[in-house]
Amino acid sequence: VAGKEKKVDEWRSFDVTKRLEHSLVKGIDKFIVEDTEEARQKYDRPLHVIEGPLMDGMNVVGDLFGSGKMFLPQVIKSARVMKKAVAHLIPFMETEKRAKALAEGTDPDKPMWAGTVLLATVKGDVHDIGKNIVGVVLGCNNYQVHDLGVQVSCETILEEAKRLEVDCIGLSGLITPSLDEMVHNANQMKKKGFKLPLLIGGATTSKRHTAVKLAPAYPHGVIHVLDASRSVGVVQQLLDERVRDDFLADVQEDYTEIRDEYYATLPEKKFLPLEKARKKGFKIDWVKEPPMPKPNVLGSVLIDDHPLEEVAKYIDWAPFFQTYQMRGKFPNRDYPKIFEDAAVGPAAKDLFNEAQAMLQEIIDKKMLKCRAVHGVYPCNAVGDDIEVYTDDTRSQVKCVLYGLRDQQDIDQENTFSLSDFVAPKGVAPDYIGGLAVTAGIGIEVKEEWQKNHEMDRVIMLDALADRLAEAFAEYVHELMRKETWGFCKDENLSLDDLLKVKYQGIRPAPGYPSQPDHREKRTMWELMDIEKLSGG
Repeated sequence: VAGKEKKVDEWRSFDVTKRLEHSLVKGIDKFIVEDTEEARQKYDRPLHVIEGPLMDGMNVVGDLFGSGKMFLPQVIKSARVMKKAVAHLIPFMETEKRAKALAEGTDPDKPMWAGTVLLATVKGDVHDIGKNIVGVVLGCNNYQVHDLGVQVSCETILEEAKRLEVDCIGLSGLITPSLDEMVHNANQMKKKGFKLPLLIGGATTSKRHTAVKLAPAYPHGVIHVLDASRSVGVVQQLLDERVRDDFLADVQEDYTEIRDEYYATLPEKKFLPLEKARKKGFKIDWVKEPPMPKPNVLGSVLIDDHPLEEVAKYIDWAPFFQTYQMRGKFPNRDYPKIFEDAAVGPAAKDLFNEAQAMLQEIIDKKMLKCRAVHGVYPCNAVGDDIEVYTDDTRSQVKCVLYGLRDQQDIDQENTFSLSDFVAPKGVAPDYIGGLAVTAGIGIEVKEEWQKNHEMDRVIMLDALADRLAEAFAEYVHELMRKETWGFCKDENLSLDDLLKVKYQGIRPAPGYPSQPDHREKRTMWELMDIEKLSGG
């Protein structure tokens, strides 16, 4: 212990510039306010503290991150420390700015930002952790960030961009249909005469898709941003009139090469006429392979406030590390082998320990609440679609779940639609299940952390809530197979087997390739009486 105290005292004896650098690199916020105040009294202007020792420290962080000696979780902690330091300086900068503006006869209330950025997850997509990290990084570099949240329509994005007079727009998305929504946004920006740069990011996006689909749709600069660490550099170049044109010209040249190469190597796709595709539909002999038996429970069931400690047992940790852009090298790429990776292993283990501590805090304090509605309903296939009935008499259709028949011609024996796996009307009674879950009730607790600039805790809470929601879906699906429907009552699979989908049945979701139409979510919502059962 004495040795540890000596080590702490040692860095506290550094000059204030080095102390600030140490705090930023190590993510230590304990002394950041007093050290920032000492630096403020040393420098002529509070802005010089930001432009000098604080940015120098963040540059060290950037260099370490770029060289693979620091990883995103550590960078987020550095950003939190930077944000607290800047927050301490802002009142002094505002006072200085106001006095200067009054002396010059200009508006003293006009903010002084490096630029203004609008961020949004596009319509139909609810994923926002990566976008939130980008917002934190930009905010710590003196950019004003307007985050519109998730599932934001194109109309709202463009209206808010005009109202807020932003300098650029950043669109995010994780699921595949978001790519088409981004193209729609780009087309609308061109149609409505926008000339703002458009930034594209998210797990499903790519440089190639941006070059091939987005850049041709909008002529005023579309840039794919690979990860949060690149966002500041990209925005800086876009907003600096001295380098902007050259930067965009380089991007355009790069994207043109990618586009030309893509089309040169693109195989010609052939498609079957719909009627021909339907004739090749997958056929099941429903006599030899009858549908699943009648469920133990028909209709919708509410699960409210399910114990979090039970849900936590179903967590798939691999995507958690991907959220933080942490991947080892083969064969230690994902959890749990990532801990054995020479480069990222120690940092991954530290992150995992922090996540376990917060997960326990969430459970002990009941910070989050899980809720689900699930059910099984009478149904039959009618062509490519699935009719769902009000009851087992099957006399009244409650709703129709629309199918999409695969029409691509690759000389395959069969084409597929989800309805192929449901017994046709008049052949045999069949059933279909549905579930909707959340683990985000209570997530508002992060608002207090945001006020205190604890963005590392905010992002980790989001990441854990995401993992708990997916885990709850896994739990509820298992419950349906074993009890609610009961067709696999003796199932006894390990978590590893569950995550490898070794159970009987599938869990397709609207918005994915088997049914990309997001409007099916509204149909499911009404079919399952989710609003009524869950209280909203």
